[in-house]
Amino acid sequence: MDAFTAGLLQRIRATETDLTRARDEGDDFLVEVEQGELDDLRRLAAEHGVEVSASGV
Repeated sequence: MDAFTAGLLQRIRATETDLTRARDEGDDFLVEVEQGELDDLRRLAAEHGVEVSASGV
């Protein structure tokens, strides 16, 4: 796995964690921010052929 792929997957995992925390805390604004970030990261992964496992977040 190259550095780009590893870094992208790490950012996705971190963003999923942050999204879960925002949901648990009831912070609707932060949920929107984190969901947008996660959508962008998943789009970037798809554009570069990086497979992202479904985490259910």
